[in-house]
Amino acid sequence: MKILLANPRGFCAGVDRAIEIVERSLERYGTPVFVRHEIVHNDHVVADLREKGAVFIDDPAEAPRGAKLVFSAHGVSPAVRAAARGQQLETLDATCPLVTKVHNEVVRLVEDGFEIVMVGHAGHVEVEGTMGHAPGRIYLVETREDVARLSVEDPDRLACVTQTTLSVDDTKEILEALGHRFPRIRLPKRDDICYATQNRQDAVATLSTEAQLILVVGAPASSNSNRLVEVAERRGVTSFLVQSADDLDPAWLAGVTCVGVTAGASTPEFLVEQLVERLQELAGADTRVDSIHEIDENMSFKLPAELRT
Repeated sequence: MKILLANPRGFCAGVDRAIEIVERSLERYGTPVFVRHEIVHNDHVVADLREKGAVFIDDPAEAPRGAKLVFSAHGVSPAVRAAARGQQLETLDATCPLVTKVHNEVVRLVEDGFEIVMVGHAGHVEVEGTMGHAPGRIYLVETREDVARLSVEDPDRLACVTQTTLSVDDTKEILEALGHRFPRIRLPKRDDICYATQNRQDAVATLSTEAQLILVVGAPASSNSNRLVEVAERRGVTSFLVQSADDLDPAWLAGVTCVGVTAGASTPEFLVEQLVERLQELAGADTRVDSIHEIDENMSFKLPAELRT
């Protein structure tokens, strides 16, 4: 059997930055450091940081006055920032800069008198943070059917943003539906899906040309990991989301001569390595490991100024 690894896979620059912010905060300020929501959607990452002294909370009111609080990579609404100020918390912002870009665009659009349509998944923490920047002026759509049902105050003053971790294919269809329904809507010059999400989806599309089974290592709560499964299935390839090698069902490998392996943008590489080892154990001595041509993402984001030295 052949094991074909996707490239790129795993941590993106925004996740790297968010984790480093928590780790450096713990080193500099000591324990505990509070983190609003999971810093990224991966249980292994969260458990490791919790062991080091991070305390994960959903409401700034759960932290004692004057404590250190890190905002997660998914971003927060102005209401959450105000709650942190009310608790006199010293905050560090681990919001992915690509999410911040969307937040800033929402604020500019509202100031210019636009209503906004957001393409995203209800209940996702990134969506909640972005929509919180335009209360009463922003509408969420998840499907083309939602577009058909959408009612706005002024179709001539309408703009659109998207969640950063969506399926490229699905977002394209929804943007097209919005353009047909509201001909004067201001669509993104380029959609807000981040480079890492795009690259990882492209890599899965490449895997799908050879692999008969694609395994995505990621957390059930990880939007971008779930989208990778959907990309594979859309191309007719069976795909499963696994959190670790323990989730691998040997029955999935029946009749498979090539299995593709990838990981969501918040998945540590050691989990991929453990899955590959388990596949090798099950497939036997004839197993070989190969990878598709690697894309050098060559991307990094600066830490907050107070943590750079």
